[in-house]
Amino acid sequence: MKHANGRVMFSRMLALMALMALALLVSCSKNKGTNEESNAAETKATPVDKSQVGTVEGTVNFTGTKPTPKKIDMSQDPVCAKKGENTVETVMGNAQGLQNVFVYVKDGFNGTADAPTTSVTIDQEGCRYHPHVLGVMAGQTIQIKNDDNTTHNIHPTPAADSGNREWNESQGPGAPPLEKSFGRPEVMLPVKCNQHPWMKMYINVAKNPYFAVTDADGKFNIKDLPPGDYTLAAVHESMGEQTQKVHLDPKGAQTVTFTFGGAGSSGGK
Repeated sequence: MKHANGRVMFSRMLALMALMALALLVSCSKNKGTNEESNAAETKATPVDKSQVGTVEGTVNFTGTKPTPKKIDMSQDPVCAKKGENTVETVMGNAQGLQNVFVYVKDGFNGTADAPTTSVTIDQEGCRYHPHVLGVMAGQTIQIKNDDNTTHNIHPTPAADSGNREWNESQGPGAPPLEKSFGRPEVMLPVKCNQHPWMKMYINVAKNPYFAVTDADGKFNIKDLPPGDYTLAAVHESMGEQTQKVHLDPKGAQTVTFTFGGAGSSGGK
């Protein structure tokens, strides 16, 4: 009789322990789900009040005399020699305007933004990259085309500590576009062609959508920026970075000028 009672008590203890383990498992599962939802909520884009946004626009100038563009010898590839342009793109722009400067909100925007679902395009034509300087958001798709009747070898070389991956892929004539993206912010990420050493460009991977690349007149326009205090940075591939503080009122507009080049250049680094 005592053995029978012992067996009953042991069975009850096992059942109780099983129930406790099941309850603990359910509790952990709920906590895990809650944490995952919390983490997902933290990565969602913060809505911007479109009724209050403003604009920062301006010009990037170059003081002094612009250097004479250096000619490029493309004779190693007859296709390039026949079709290509023949000057280096480092210092470009009409009159005193400085082209291909990446201007972006470096600090001050504390929200989050989703990468656009639309892609941006890099075109290889005339054995040159078009554009020479590109702005894109982290995670946004970059479509790379080859419109030349020769093979190109696209090779981005991100900084070792950037978290972006280096890759190197060939793209022959008529090949379908490559689709790539970079997951971490990085300014002036160099891209080269191993097949044609003069082919160079720069991709700027931004953490927010508030950036622009200056046109041939050195003009830029950053739209839909929420009101606030910001650090605006202008970066050129060979002349470095300058920054300025900008205050933007609700529905406001600010005009900013950066100057690179010789004596009299303004803006802090």
